[in-house]
Amino acid sequence: MEFNRYQRQTNLKEFGPEAQQKLKDARVLVIGAGGLGTPALSYLNAMGVGTLGIIEQDNIELTNLQRQVLYKEVDLGKSKLKTLVAHLKSQNSATNFIAFEKFLNRENALEIISQFDLVLDGSDNFPTRYLVNDACVILNKPFVSGAIQGFEGQLSVYNYKGGPTYRCLFPNMPSQNEIPNCNENGVLGVIPGIIGSLQALEVVKIITHIGEIMAGKLLLFNGLAHNYQTIKFNANPKNFQLLSLKESYGNESCEAIATIGSEAFLKIWESNNNLQVIDVRTEEEFKKDSWIQSKAVNIPLDQLMEVHLEMNSNEPIYLICQSGSRSRTGVSRLQGILKDYSFYNVEGGLNKLMIHQK
Repeated sequence: MEFNRYQRQTNLKEFGPEAQQKLKDARVLVIGAGGLGTPALSYLNAMGVGTLGIIEQDNIELTNLQRQVLYKEVDLGKSKLKTLVAHLKSQNSATNFIAFEKFLNRENALEIISQFDLVLDGSDNFPTRYLVNDACVILNKPFVSGAIQGFEGQLSVYNYKGGPTYRCLFPNMPSQNEIPNCNENGVLGVIPGIIGSLQALEVVKIITHIGEIMAGKLLLFNGLAHNYQTIKFNANPKNFQLLSLKESYGNESCEAIATIGSEAFLKIWESNNNLQVIDVRTEEEFKKDSWIQSKAVNIPLDQLMEVHLEMNSNEPIYLICQSGSRSRTGVSRLQGILKDYSFYNVEGGLNKLMIHQK
C-alpha cells in the first residue's frame, strides 16, 4: 500500500525510494495552523513526512474560511488544532502527529523545537518570527519562513547549513506603528495557499537533499502581476553568536498574557453592569458596533499608553478588538507598567463573540 501511495514521486529518478524513506524518518514542526500552515501541512502529510508537530491555540473563526480552506462552516468555534489533526489523520493514517495546543513563547520554544529536525514557520506576527529564528540558531535547526500581505507573499530558508538567519535580513523588529494592521490591510485568499505550498516544497527539498535550497535568497511573489523576484542576501556572523533567548520578544502572541474565552466573557458581560472593558480598535470601528458601546470605552491601541487609566484596580479590566490580536498587544503593554491592575485579553475578539451570540 505504501509503495503504491507514493509511486508518483518515487518514480522520479531525482527522488526515488531513498528520498521517500527520508521523508518517513523526518520530524517537522509547523508553527501555526492558519493560511500558511494548513496548505503546507496538507502536502507534507500527503507526501509522507513521518512525524508532524503542530503548534496552534486559536479557534476557527468565520473570517478564517476565506483562506484557510481545510476548515468548514460547521467547524466555527472549534479548536483549529483538533479539527486539523482529525482532517490530516483521515488524509494519511500513517503519520505521527504531535499536537501542541498553546502559543509558542520564550518559555517553551527551545523545548518544543528541539524535538524536531526543522521548522516551518507559518506565524503571522514579528515577535514569533524573531523568537523562532533565535531558538533555531541556538539549536542549529533550519527553518522555512513565509509571510503574506494583500496580493503579495515572500519566502526564504534561514539558518540552513551556516546560511543567513532571519536577523541577517531583518536585523531589528519593527515598532508597533510600523506593523500593518491585519484587519485593515487584509490578504487575498489564494495567496497564503501559494506561499504555504512553496514552504512545503522547501521542507521536502531540505529533507531529501534535492534541488537548490532558498537559503540566502528571499523570494518575492506578486499575485496581481504573477511575478516572482529573488533577492540575495549575506550572512552576518554576529547573528550566529546567540547563546540564549532574549528577555522579551515584543507584545504579540509569543508573550504569555492572561486571557478569557469568548463564552466566559459573554456570561460576565450579560451579568455584570459594572464590567470594565476597553475596546482598542479605531474610533471608526468602535462606532460600528452599538452593543459594545453600552459597556466598553474606546481607547485605540496607538493611544493606550498616553491615556490616564481611570478604572478600579481591584476589579479586572478586559481588553477587546476585532480578532484578539491588538487587544493582546494592549494587555502586554499595560501589564508591563501597571502592576496593580489585572488585565485580560478577550480571546478571538469580536469575531468569536459574534459566533457565540448567534
